[in-house]
Amino acid sequence: MAMAPLQISKATDRNEQQRTGSKELETLNFKVPPEFKRAFKGYAVSQGVSMVELLREGFELIMQKRKA
Repeated sequence: MAMAPLQISKATDRNEQQRTGSKELETLNFKVPPEFKRAFKGYAVSQGVSMVELLREGFELIMQKRKA
């Protein structure tokens, strides 16, 4: 069963570029189960952040945790 990769809209790209000051963003493609995508997106919406922001924050936290 093939699943579509997570996609980020051009508006999200512009918002992320403005937030980070970065001129260029690259696409990161990977597949997740539909339940994970629903939960991830729902949590991002409930927190008022983009999925990109949520992914970045989670990645930063796990890198800090695994350094110890």
